[in-house]
Amino acid sequence: MSLQEILSVHVKQAIQTSYNLEIDTVEFQATRKEFAGDITVVIFPMLRFIKGNPVQIGENIGNHLVKHVENVKAFNVVKGFLNIEISDVYFTHFFNETLEDDTYGFSNVNNDGKAVMVEYSSPNTNKPLHLGHVRNNLLGYSVAEILKASGKKVYKTQIINDRGIHICKSMLAWERFGNGETPESTGLKGDKLVGNYYVKFDQEYKREVADLIAEGKTEDEAKKQAPILLEAQNMLLKWEAGDEETVALWEKMNSWVYKGFDITYKNLGVDFDTLYYESKTYLLGKEFVDQGLKTGVFVKEKDGSVWCDLTDEGLDKKIVQRADGTAVYMTQDIGTAIQRIKDFPDVGGMVYTVGNEQDYHFKVLFLILKKLGFDWAKNLYHLSYGMVDLPSGKMKSREGTVVDADDLIGEMAKTAGEISEELGKLDGYSETEKQELYKTIGLGALKYFILKVDPKKRILFDPKESIDFQGNTGPFIQYTYARIQSIIRKANFDYSKPVKNLVRSLHSKEKELIKQLQLFPEVIQNAAVQHSPALIANYTYDLVKEFNSFYQNVSILGADNDLDKVFRVQLSNKVALTIKNAFHVLGIQVPERM
Repeated sequence: MSLQEILSVHVKQAIQTSYNLEIDTVEFQATRKEFAGDITVVIFPMLRFIKGNPVQIGENIGNHLVKHVENVKAFNVVKGFLNIEISDVYFTHFFNETLEDDTYGFSNVNNDGKAVMVEYSSPNTNKPLHLGHVRNNLLGYSVAEILKASGKKVYKTQIINDRGIHICKSMLAWERFGNGETPESTGLKGDKLVGNYYVKFDQEYKREVADLIAEGKTEDEAKKQAPILLEAQNMLLKWEAGDEETVALWEKMNSWVYKGFDITYKNLGVDFDTLYYESKTYLLGKEFVDQGLKTGVFVKEKDGSVWCDLTDEGLDKKIVQRADGTAVYMTQDIGTAIQRIKDFPDVGGMVYTVGNEQDYHFKVLFLILKKLGFDWAKNLYHLSYGMVDLPSGKMKSREGTVVDADDLIGEMAKTAGEISEELGKLDGYSETEKQELYKTIGLGALKYFILKVDPKKRILFDPKESIDFQGNTGPFIQYTYARIQSIIRKANFDYSKPVKNLVRSLHSKEKELIKQLQLFPEVIQNAAVQHSPALIANYTYDLVKEFNSFYQNVSILGADNDLDKVFRVQLSNKVALTIKNAFHVLGIQVPERM
């Protein structure tokens, strides 16, 4: 049992003994630095059940703990807070028990036996991945890894948005203006080439709208009647009807995009266990629209469109199929969810990593799936996240004012190199080693900067700020890890086994470091429950700050005796391993040297 679990049992016993009352939970928090103690029991919540002075209640509980819990050596009460001092023996024993556990903090216990499917990325095949997709991918991948570390079986997936009017816009523009060019003939990645034609469509569309307005049309009429838009809408109808020429063009241009995406995913360090395509799942969605019509979940309007009335649930009416019979996003999302459960029957829940502009969409989707009778729909979770802004302002794909993901990754490595050279940290590195290290630092900086922020919050991304070697940044933590590796390389003695019967008082800095290490399993579990990599990132920063304080105040290799040397190298090594494990679930690499 953890320290909190042990103390919780005895606190409840103390209340039973002193007041003949039972309480369900005991609230703990870290002891404030200015008071003696290692863990604090908060008395105030107990006042709902116990009548009395909180200081006296704390005294009664504290006396009981000292008497009945072996490792409680002292206590003090400050107002409504019971600060408990734990013996060094407890912390030393804990440390030795976990010393040889390379996966410390990770669990292999899956309490409900069910798997979780985590969806992320989910790009459109009409443009390359950009900075917004980067946050999506990093969040989804990290949440999947955190859930795995918490004990869950996880499937990582994406739904590729490979159909719809936006796809037809790129196709039509390439057909009109492309002159047969290909990724090979231009030297461009396929996703970038196709994205250029999405921008080209928008330019041509705006030109035609302006011409129609000049001819006397209203702006609204012009936007609906622009010839290039009408042609794109007609292309979508032909595609859904299976027109051979349209489908062949779609397959060719999509294949270019997939190859481009694969390169970006590899550079970003994310992967998937399975892929889904809207061009296939929307058909299953249409089947369930028909079924929903029969069961009364959906209603067909006079114009032939199909809707779901959710006004009784405080929402509005939602279209699930257009009057011309074509599918909308909701149709394909219904089909995708159902198909996933068919393919993976052990999945008990799904996490959708999608920006907060789709909050309402997912409320509706989850409710419709419940109305269709799927029990698993109650375990669907929308991992909603805020947008990423740049100092220069908001990005717009159709206008070509986005930060391309590939360019961003390259720029991060370049910036990392410039800063590293300025700091003079790379003496003795070959050019190849330098370039690899720049990539590790740059990508680590990018990932950490994004993941340390609560997913729900909007981010203002500043590349230079993220690569600072001081403060709450990826490079600062990577540098600390590398510093520990340097200490370990210099240790010319065997420190691999726990020191049995180690009798020594812990230095206060050693004790604080062990207390921080103790928190890691709980942080992993909390991050899994909250779907928040930020909890892992900020825990790791706190651990690194604690180690640096230890490093500055305690001699490690220059300790006075061999026992201290062994213990302190072991402690340093455990910190490094915990940093590595924490960064692993964030998808960040740690360099052995910096």
